Amino acid sequence: MKPIEIIQKEIAPALDTIKDYCVANKLTLSVAESVTAGALQLLLSTAPQAQQFFQGGITAYNLGQKATHLAIDPIYAENCNCVDDVISIEMAKNVCGLFRSQIGIGITGYATKVPELDIDELYAHIAIVHNGRLLHNSCYKPDTEKINAQFEYAQYIITTLASVLGKI
Repeated sequence: MKPIEIIQKEIAPALDTIKDYCVANKLTLSVAESVTAGALQLLLSTAPQAQQFFQGGITAYNLGQKATHLAIDPIYAENCNCVDDVISIEMAKNVCGLFRSQIGIGITGYATKVPELDIDELYAHIAIVHNGRLLHNSCYKPDTEKINAQFEYAQYIITTLASVLGKI
């Protein structure tokens, strides 16, 4: 695994872009994580002046918590094991209301293979919304597994968010 200092250095320009955009436009950001289990919140909190734009987030790791805290449809979620683009979009939209932010990020996926569910390839569904409007939706496949995959997902989201904000 890369040391956190190296990850921070790699994402520093993206974090600066996110901070500058949010502060200049008086916007705040919140996240709803599953597969990253808090890694995204950790990295966002290291941004300079994070308290000026980062509201926080929630790690909802299972269907019950996603349904309870993020208003995810439990029947739909059960049918896709909570890993689907519809789920990530709803997570991103609903975390905004939970944290009173204008920008929301949702991520759900797999950091390890799950043979009993025929999951032989890792991937995560990622969504970014701004005032309820979908700005970005993708399925990202990491090059590694477990905690390395979690941080790779988080890095991808941060660099993607910086790019997306530049296009609003």
